[in-house]
Amino acid sequence: MATQKQQQSEPLEKQLWKAADKLRKNIDAAEYKHIVLGLIFLKYISDSFEQHFAKLQHGQGEYAGADPEDKDEYAAENVFFVPQNARWSYLQANARQPEIGKMVDAAMDAIEAENASLKGVLPKVFARDNLDPASLGELIDLVGNIALGDAKSRSADVLGHVFEYFLGEFALAEGKQGGQFYTPRSVVELLVEMLEPYNGRVFDPCCGSGGMFVQSEKFIADHQGKVNDISIYGQESNQTTWRLAKMNLAIRGIEASQVKWNNEGSFLNDAHKDLKADYIIANPPFNVSDWSGELLRNDGRWQFGVPPAGNANFAWLQHFIYHLNPTGQAGVVLAKGALTSKTSGEGDMRKALIEQGNVIDCIVNLPAKLFLNTQIPAALWFMSRNRGSNNPNTGKFRNRSNEILFIDARNLGHLINRRTKELSHEDIKQITDTYHNWRNPPDTVIPAKAGIHLPPYEDIPGFCASVSLERVKELDYVLTPGRYVGLPDDEDDFNFAERFNALKAEFEAQLVEEEKLNKAIAENLARVKL
Repeated sequence: MATQKQQQSEPLEKQLWKAADKLRKNIDAAEYKHIVLGLIFLKYISDSFEQHFAKLQHGQGEYAGADPEDKDEYAAENVFFVPQNARWSYLQANARQPEIGKMVDAAMDAIEAENASLKGVLPKVFARDNLDPASLGELIDLVGNIALGDAKSRSADVLGHVFEYFLGEFALAEGKQGGQFYTPRSVVELLVEMLEPYNGRVFDPCCGSGGMFVQSEKFIADHQGKVNDISIYGQESNQTTWRLAKMNLAIRGIEASQVKWNNEGSFLNDAHKDLKADYIIANPPFNVSDWSGELLRNDGRWQFGVPPAGNANFAWLQHFIYHLNPTGQAGVVLAKGALTSKTSGEGDMRKALIEQGNVIDCIVNLPAKLFLNTQIPAALWFMSRNRGSNNPNTGKFRNRSNEILFIDARNLGHLINRRTKELSHEDIKQITDTYHNWRNPPDTVIPAKAGIHLPPYEDIPGFCASVSLERVKELDYVLTPGRYVGLPDDEDDFNFAERFNALKAEFEAQLVEEEKLNKAIAENLARVKL
């Protein structure tokens, strides 16, 4: 049992998760997440409202004569208006009432009625029979006491961090189903650190719970950029997941009006048909067979070949490229099979992407067990529409039009439980630095990295290799990093013939032992029968 000292040394979000999970009792994680995350969101918008309410009530300076109950006063400051019966102070005062579930549902309805951008977003699941009022009251107290007394507790940063942590923990608790809405934090961080989306339009056409956008904004803030320099565009086909995304973004103060939902999805109903993005960061579902490919045989997005109706991988790739502007970049996750497949014309499409499009910049082979919803091996594809000249959005890159960088990161990562791995910050830095050193001219100064001069890129046997397109052609346009990076230095003297002969001898010896054992068993059975 954890001591009080151990509990106090744990991060706040971990303490909160343990307490909230204890109150879950017999409720499935898939259902419970909407209860907990809904309350955290309600706490955030109520705190933001009450902070601004106090300024208006005080009536100093620009707020002189302002009406604290005037909705327009809040809209002008991008603060959600919260009616009296939906404010956290009111709900927490009534947390022990038997009708508290109905009160919270009514609060969610009232907030949606006053804020058009939240219409259809907030959960109304608090009066259900499987959530007893006593547990809900304890949960309200728990959320209400987040870092109580600390002014920072009312900031989007702390509540947003707790919201993000809980998203990850619920995804772990749900396992395979949780992976449908959540891309692991370390994978998102790697994608964003690789692309460095400082400004411009960031697009994710399968955005899940919005993690790519949150990490992009965090990246800019961490590197002292201006968060308002980027705008986000997204689409999600699962309405429940889209609601999580809208809350996740709102709690961070991120403008989410261009994050759209429709149940037809990005292929059949592209919500941003005319968008040409500066960055695309995405984790589409792997190997989807029911993507309505037969209905889209003549679609204008298929510039590099018609994708097979039974697998959406190359449909996603071409959808991303279609939405990139002439200097745009993309970082996406795909099933590893897309690096080698030749069925249904996929090999020809990969060849066209390399030769005709010349958009493949870097391939990263990922470790196993990173994803919650699949054991299918995965890789990252980094693509650029401007590999031969400067990209004004991210600085001056060298001409890479005749080469591709391959990184084999399968040996990186560490287990966080028996089934799941994650990449450490050191792992992410190693991969990211390799890519940045490769694509930038030697001795480039990176302002966002405290004026660091990038060292010249070098191939590292077993980890990374810069490979000419001619070499890729020789290997029939297969893009598996392991084919190109070779063996690490300590494995260069590996003698295949010697190892093969040793294994063969070991196998033959085992066969002899097995034959002796079978003979002995047969003799013993014969004696028993006699």
